[in-house]
Amino acid sequence: MGYRRRRSRAALAVVLAAVLGAAGCDAVRGDSPAPDGTRAKTSRPAPVWDRSPSSIAAVGDSITRGFDACTVLSDCPEVSWATGTSAQVDSLAVRLLGRSAATERSWNYAVTGARMADLPGQMTQAVTRKPQLVTVMAGANDACRATTSAMTSVTAFRASFEEAMSTLRETLPKTQVYVSSVPNLKRLWSEGRTNPLGKQVWKLGICPSMLGDADDLTSTATLRRDTVQQRVEAYNKVLKEVCAKDRRCRFDGNAVFDYRFGTGQLSRWDWFHPSTDGQSRLAAIAYRTVTAKEPSS
Repeated sequence: MGYRRRRSRAALAVVLAAVLGAAGCDAVRGDSPAPDGTRAKTSRPAPVWDRSPSSIAAVGDSITRGFDACTVLSDCPEVSWATGTSAQVDSLAVRLLGRSAATERSWNYAVTGARMADLPGQMTQAVTRKPQLVTVMAGANDACRATTSAMTSVTAFRASFEEAMSTLRETLPKTQVYVSSVPNLKRLWSEGRTNPLGKQVWKLGICPSMLGDADDLTSTATLRRDTVQQRVEAYNKVLKEVCAKDRRCRFDGNAVFDYRFGTGQLSRWDWFHPSTDGQSRLAAIAYRTVTAKEPSS
């Protein structure tokens, strides 16, 4: 009897150890389902990109200021693709916020003639408004210099853009950024050179590295324009790469660079900057990028 009792107790101990061991494993791994009514409710995380931001600040250059869209050699911010209020353009701000709200909750800190090196300073101004979206369009003036050797280096261009993004992130880590590609300057030259008046205005100093001696088709002039174009393409690569490192930044996927501006989208004053119609096309590109479910590739 004693032997059988000891065997029974040993068997029971083995069973208990197995049960306790299994329970302990579940306690560590959390594999066992919770009893009905005790399961924690899981909420779907909010998307990183808000497709309907409620305020916008713009930084950049003459394009965002609406330069030469209304009168010769003058800014016309009311037709700006980013923050303008003109019904002819339906700016990004108007499309996202509505016309009345766009007046109150959008701000334009772009400056005609600005280069990428000026962007950190503009961003410092923009962050004071605490916008939910910042639009960036800069780089054309870095390529539009007196000579190709005076163009902003790709390294310096990258450093300035990274500094601008850091300036924003230090204060507003969750603000979204829309980055436009630099327009195709060579195409603008090709379209604008068909207009005699435009070429006369170009002689006043608009983008001389690309537009100088507009009718010169020699190999030297062609090489100069190709050098400018290659630099623009390099700038756009930088914009894409830097933006890709920030989960709340969207690059337009070269949509502005690829857009085939015709004479109808160019200023009738200088045949280079966007006209009111051209500004509207830029606004449409920006709106598609900002409201898309997925970012451009």
